[in-house]
Amino acid sequence: MSRYQYCFWDLDGTLTDSAPGITHSVRYAMEKMGDPLPPEKDLTCFIGPPLLYSFENYLGLSPADSHLAVDYYRECYRAGAMLECNVYDGVRETLEELNKRGIICVLATCKPHEFANRIIEHFDLAKYFSYVSGPEMDGTRNEKHEVITYALQNLNIPSPNQVLMAGDRRDDVVGAAKCNMECVGVEWGFGSVQELNDAGAIDVIFKPQELLRFFED
Repeated sequence: MSRYQYCFWDLDGTLTDSAPGITHSVRYAMEKMGDPLPPEKDLTCFIGPPLLYSFENYLGLSPADSHLAVDYYRECYRAGAMLECNVYDGVRETLEELNKRGIICVLATCKPHEFANRIIEHFDLAKYFSYVSGPEMDGTRNEKHEVITYALQNLNIPSPNQVLMAGDRRDDVVGAAKCNMECVGVEWGFGSVQELNDAGAIDVIFKPQELLRFFED
């Protein structure tokens, strides 16, 4: 039997290339704030971390303005930008094979679960996941380790050693470590190999099917 019985997945940059919808929504929010971004501004830094953190630390907004920017962002995102994304090649097949092996797949994302559920349902991925853990719209469980902890508790997982996290950013690796879990970094997302290694990922994989070797008998 595989050491790992559960696979926790990040969403943005791990299951889906969500850059178009996220960057679209950030630009919309800043325009509504009356502070348009320069065309060359790289907004992929918003993919992964909590939105409040990103507006404050990457765009220099005050805490109050960051909350307003998040509201505007969600206005655009909810209206359809959330579906401006694509499932990475190989993800669907990997999820299907993990299910066949009896591995329980869980979505653990810093995207509010209202949005996360709609996305995986739209792309016909919901059937592969036993549970979806994400923040509430009011910011409850806004950090990756809080999302992971919530899933562990609600699934009554006896030991985090039975779980392997898969994610593309430092937040995934650090969040897993705070919960005494190991994390595999995925190179196809928005974090670099260096970022993932420096954060303490046990390995970095370059295509979804490579994840299967961690779940062999």
